[in-house]
Amino acid sequence: MKNRSAETATILQENLSRCTLCPRRCGINRTAGQKGYCGTGPRPVISSFGPHFGEETVLVGHGGSGTVFFTGCSLRCVYCQNYDISQLHQGKEITIEALAEIFLRLQARGCVNINLVTPTHQIAAIVPALLKAKDEGLRLPIVYNTGGYDLSETLAMLDGLIDIYMPDMKYADSSAAAQYSDAPDYPQVNQAAVRQMHRQVGDLVIKNGLAVRGLLIRHLVLPGNLAGSEQIFDFLAEQISPHTAVNVMDQYRPCFHADEYPPLNRRPTKTEYETALACARQKGLRLIQ
Repeated sequence: MKNRSAETATILQENLSRCTLCPRRCGINRTAGQKGYCGTGPRPVISSFGPHFGEETVLVGHGGSGTVFFTGCSLRCVYCQNYDISQLHQGKEITIEALAEIFLRLQARGCVNINLVTPTHQIAAIVPALLKAKDEGLRLPIVYNTGGYDLSETLAMLDGLIDIYMPDMKYADSSAAAQYSDAPDYPQVNQAAVRQMHRQVGDLVIKNGLAVRGLLIRHLVLPGNLAGSEQIFDFLAEQISPHTAVNVMDQYRPCFHADEYPPLNRRPTKTEYETALACARQKGLRLIQ
């Protein structure tokens, strides 16, 4: 396993010279200083890290989720609540060794997992950092917390390295994905990614109140049913697992450029949210908060 993981790290690093790590497949040489859609080079760039108590209960425990917020993104969501990090690129470039040390510091502080927030475009730096940290005593579950726009071929290389996959499922409709996140292929890419994630880790496993392994889907209810909630829940129940863990989220609020894209300029109504929640429940999915 260790040799295979080291080989994966090497392959990911080599890919940076012609980057095709995410669905954008920019093909640029990040090692030479070129920056593609995500806006990041070969080294890790983070905005912040620390114990986080606002995640799902099964990820928090008493010590909090050890979150590391990575700068940049492979999506351009017009309503992004973290747009200063994802699109304005606020953050600091560090070394792989420094990132490994951050993982170990979060463990030492009592965090119950390592939560990689928006890791997709920086996975070539994250993997060697994880391996170094594991060699030095990191033993916490690793959470891959993503917007869900992930290349299944890249995810396949992470088999055995990630314990908990937590992707968004943002859209069922290509036109909505194109208009609001500049990703017309999002539904197809997202579904393939979720299949790959579930193949690796299966349904969510919770022990002593904490998630230790498995797939946990986040679905943010958007106003006007722009997310296509029913279609997404159908996909999960019929093509992934009827026991799929899902957090049906009501946290949407207009941010960034949302005011320019009605009905994203308002919060979902209580009826819109409750309709989505009832649909997930009717499909038999496992609701998590």
